[in-house]
Amino acid sequence: MPAHQDQYVGPRDLTRWSSPLGRLLVRCVRPLARWVGPHTALLLIIAIGGGIAAALTAASAEVYESVVEADGVAALDRPALDLAVSLRQDWLNAFITGYTNIGGPIGMPILAVGVMVLLAARRRSWTPVILIPAAAFGSLLMTVAGKDAIGRLRPPIELAVPPYESSPSFPSGHSLNALVIAGIVAYLLVLRQQRKRTRALTITLAVLFAATMGLSRVYLGHHWLTDVLVAWTLGIAWLALVITAHRLFLTFRLHRMAARGAPA
Repeated sequence: MPAHQDQYVGPRDLTRWSSPLGRLLVRCVRPLARWVGPHTALLLIIAIGGGIAAALTAASAEVYESVVEADGVAALDRPALDLAVSLRQDWLNAFITGYTNIGGPIGMPILAVGVMVLLAARRRSWTPVILIPAAAFGSLLMTVAGKDAIGRLRPPIELAVPPYESSPSFPSGHSLNALVIAGIVAYLLVLRQQRKRTRALTITLAVLFAATMGLSRVYLGHHWLTDVLVAWTLGIAWLALVITAHRLFLTFRLHRMAARGAPA
C-alpha cells in the first residue's frame, strides 16, 4: 500500500512534480514543512493563500469595474439578461429558484458539511475536514472582498424573479462557492476512485453543477453574466491553490515517512 492513500489519481503520483515551477515550489516550502510539520504547513499555506486571494480579488475588482464602465465585457450582460427573460416560464422559474437555493447561504453549508462528515467517516481521515472548510472559507473571503470593493448593482428588480436580493452583485457568491465546493469534493472523490470512467463522471458532474448554478443566477435576474464569469475564474484559481497545498502536504508527508524509515 502506498505511504498515503490519497497519493495517486489513477496512475499519476501527486507527490512527483514534473514542471520546473513545481519543483521550485517544493524547494521553497520544504523548510516550512520541516519546521512546523506537514499538517501545520498545509493550514498555513491555505491561510496565507486565502489572505492573498482576498486582497487580489479586491484589487482585481477595480480593474473589472473599469472594464465594465468602458462597456467592455459588460456588452455581454444585457443580451444575456434579455435572453433569460425571454426563456422564463412559471414552472421553470419555480424549479430554478429551488435549485439555486442549494447554492445559497443555507443550502451550500448544509451540503458541504454533510459531504464532509460522510467522507471523513467513510475514510477515517481528517483530510475532508481540513480541505472542505478551508476551500469554503477562502471562497467566502473572496466573495466578501469583491462585493465590498465594487458594490455593483444587481440587474433591475423588475427583471428579476422573486425572492429578490439586495447585496452587491459582483461577484456571484452562489457561482463562486458552488464551483469551489463542487471542485474540492470532486478532487477528494477522484483520489480514491480507481476507474478512469468513474473519475471522468465525477468531474463532469462537478462541472455541470458549477455551470448550472452560475447560469441559474443569470436566468433569475439576480446577477449579470459577467458577475458569474469572474466568479468562475476566481473559483478556479482558489481551487487550484487549495489542491496545490494538499499536494505539497502529501509530498512532505511522504518525505517525512521515508526519513523515518516507514514502509512506502
